[in-house]
Amino acid sequence: MIVESENQTYTQVPLENKPTEANAKKAIDDTVQQRSDVEKMAQVKLKKEAENAPEHPPTNYITTLIHIFKGNIGPGLFAMGDAFKNGGIIVGPILLVIIGVISVHCQHVLVSCSEKMRALTNGVVCADYAETVEQCFANGPVKLRTWSKMMKTIVNIFICVTQLGFCCIYIVFISTNMKQIFDAYEVDIDVHLVMVIMFVPILLTSLITNLKWLMPVSLVASICMVVGLAITIFYALKDGLPSAAERKLYTDGPHLALFFGTAIFAFEGITLVLPLRNAMRKPSDFARTMGVLNMGMTLVTFMFLFAGILGYLKWGEEVGGSLTLNLGDTILAQCVKVMVSVGVMLGYPLQFFIAIQIMLPNAIQIFHLQSRPFTGELLFRTIMVVLTCEYSRKLSYGCLY
Repeated sequence: MIVESENQTYTQVPLENKPTEANAKKAIDDTVQQRSDVEKMAQVKLKKEAENAPEHPPTNYITTLIHIFKGNIGPGLFAMGDAFKNGGIIVGPILLVIIGVISVHCQHVLVSCSEKMRALTNGVVCADYAETVEQCFANGPVKLRTWSKMMKTIVNIFICVTQLGFCCIYIVFISTNMKQIFDAYEVDIDVHLVMVIMFVPILLTSLITNLKWLMPVSLVASICMVVGLAITIFYALKDGLPSAAERKLYTDGPHLALFFGTAIFAFEGITLVLPLRNAMRKPSDFARTMGVLNMGMTLVTFMFLFAGILGYLKWGEEVGGSLTLNLGDTILAQCVKVMVSVGVMLGYPLQFFIAIQIMLPNAIQIFHLQSRPFTGELLFRTIMVVLTCEYSRKLSYGCLY
């Protein structure tokens, strides 16, 4: 209704359209109801997934610690010398510790978010990284709730690309190392033929379908990496070390970027955190002060520091992208390359496990294998190993030629 006064014209709002306390209360109730509906849908979805998930034997503290250790110890360990060359003998170790602390803190945040989402969904476990992200969005601010499914999909894509990328890098690393061993003994063999030979043991270990059965594989891999590092240390120390004053204390921006790339690549295990925790007999042992996560990552960080400082002190600007490249052609040096190659190869199934866990449910539905899920899983794992090996073969052309 238009009301005119002497100098003004204004619109009078009808009484029924004015905001009232009842309308405000109704809006709040609608918002609460929407949130409740989202939470109920999430609970039903997660419970359905939990019911359909295969049951695997739970793991203990030591088993999980071995997996955490092996999940973070890979080619990055032997690349630390090159990383410290790009970071400096003082700045490199300091930055590595900072990156390690940030990495562990982020993993604790992920576990904490998973526990909070479990409380909001009546005890339903968020099985992995992406489900935790989905639930955080679904139970977060109203404007972000519609993004929950898209965020889960994006995180799953990133994780699968990252994990399968690690697998491809592992294959290239193993095959080039083994090629160097054959060359040392004047055996002429193409690097791609080495990949074909490596395919068989990689496939067999990748067909292991749960973490408890995978523990012996991770244990052997960890032993190989530790023994390989011990022999490398022996080589570095047998003729003494030069003075630290002969090495760069710090470097400039472009070199620091290379340092960060290597260091962040080395801390590669965050996607393992929730699957390993949820597989434990006592999940509370995972994130406590002296738990699996803190103890495992502390050990990993100290090994990175030791390998990096020793490698850069010993070989300086001549340090290779992998410390194994500085060991020469002696029998003991070739043994190190074999051990490191075996250790990396046996680390493949652990990185592979995470990507398969994400992709498998959709693959079984797409290929209509619900009646034979175990056979379907073995078939899908075989296909994915073949694909990673084929991509590694193409990747090696760019790396080697």
